[in-house]
Formats: sequence, structure tokens, C-alpha cells
Amino acid sequence: MFTGIIEEPGTVESVEMRPVGARLRIRCRKVLEDISEGASIAVNGVCLTAVENRADSFAADVSPETLSRSNLGALRQGGLVNLERPVSPAGRLGGHIVQGHIDGTGEFVALEPLGEDNWWLRVRLPEELTRYVVEKGSIAIDGVSLTIAAVDGDEVAATIIPHTYRTTTLGAYQPGGRVNVECDILAKHVERLLEKMRPASRLTMDKLRDLGY
Repeated sequence: MFTGIIEEPGTVESVEMRPVGARLRIRCRKVLEDISEGASIAVNGVCLTAVENRADSFAADVSPETLSRSNLGALRQGGLVNLERPVSPAGRLGGHIVQGHIDGTGEFVALEPLGEDNWWLRVRLPEELTRYVVEKGSIAIDGVSLTIAAVDGDEVAATIIPHTYRTTTLGAYQPGGRVNVECDILAKHVERLLEKMRPASRLTMDKLRDLGY
């Protein structure tokens, strides 16, 4: 489990496309401090398993399903990615519960300056994900935990504070680019529970008339 609090940006050292999936090598420093073979690291919000660890980098295999559902398949040598280690049981949950399981990709619309290094981020979501977002709710964009400030149709917006702007890759994005989206897991659980509680037949005007109303 992750929190969406990015520890450092990493640099893509190599992308090796394979007959099935791909292998990434990411150059970084901080997340390697206590890493071990087989450890989990969130790369742009995607939970990957670190292998072939070196003093300044780690490798990770990416499945075909992950390549198709995330923006990892579009990574190229020299690109930047957001990195986060799993939350420690003794640590603080600074962001929100992030599983590292991407729901889909959204479209980066704009990052507009608000002044004093604050920014207004706008992302367009696929239609099937819009039901999981609500103003003041949580969302993870490329692994960054954000509070939704506004919802306008299929577009969500969030304020990016100076610290987040400086310590993540959000400032390097271009309009039209794909970003990984993980919706709040609580919203998905509530939807599932409501589906199970929904009565088999719905009340209709004809049913009311039959009952004498």
C-alpha cells in the first residue's frame, strides 16, 4: 500500500520491450536506501517489483496488461517518473490509501499558474471513471495524492502547491499527454455495496397505481 506522497522523481535509464511485456530500469537514489530484491515500488503510481538492484538504479518487469492500462508503455529513455516506496506500518498516512492498481489513464489538459508557485491542474477522465470522483474527494494522478478541488463533466481539477510542484514530475507534462489515474478505493467499495443492496425490482408509476397511490 502507498500514500501518494512522492519521495523523488526517477529517470528512465532504459526501456527493453520484450515478446511479452517490458523491462524498465529506473535511475534514482532515495528509494534505494532500504530496497531489497522483490520489494515493491510505485512508478507513476503503478506498483512494480524491483529486481536487479544496483547502487543507483533498479529494474522492474511490466506486464502486457499494465502496459495497456497505464502510461508506462509510453516511457522513453531520459523520461521522468514519480517514485514511492510502500508505507511503513510505523509511518504516517500522509496522503490517502493508494494501492498502485491503475484504473485507467486520463488526459493531461493544463497546468495553469495561480501565483507564488501554486498551480491549477486539469485532467480529463475516461467516462467510466467519472462516477468515482467528487469535489473534496481523493485521487491519485501518476501516483501523486491529490484532493479534487472541482469537477466539471469529465474533467477534474486540483491545486498543486509549491512542494508538490517541485518534488514530482507534474510540471513537465504537455497538454494531451496520458496520466495514470487511480480513483479512491473507498468509492469503488461503496458502489459495490450499493449494487448488492439495490432491490431486484424498482418502484415505478405503474406499481404505485397498482398499490392504490
